Amino acid sequence: QVQLVESGGGLVQAGGSLKLSCAASGNIFSINPMGWYRQAPGKQRELVAFITSGGMTNYVDSVKGRFTISRDNAKNMVYLQMNSLKPEDTAVYYCNAQVVTTTSGKYLEVWGQGTLVTVSS
Repeated sequence: QVQLVESGGGLVQAGGSLKLSCAASGNIFSINPMGWYRQAPGKQRELVAFITSGGMTNYVDSVKGRFTISRDNAKNMVYLQMNSLKPEDTAVYYCNAQVVTTTSGKYLEVWGQGTLVTVSS
């Protein structure tokens, strides 16, 4: 019904930048919110940031001032600009969306397949 496809991960040196993108497609009526989670090896998945359709944002403390989440409502896309990357940011990053579908009219939680971000020291 609804798919999320991430892109933009890769290998970067500490202090560098990456921008992740996530595109939602399918039977979408609305999406609120959209966000990014990450899971480092041996650790639980954690919320990195989310953004509402109205543009309200929230970040985990460890990325505040370094990461910026944004979205394009018309294109059903969400982005994560990551600056001043640290080795501890290394993780698989997952896009997440709470979607109201055109078929059910109910909220459906959707996850992307994940994109690997590796920050070398």
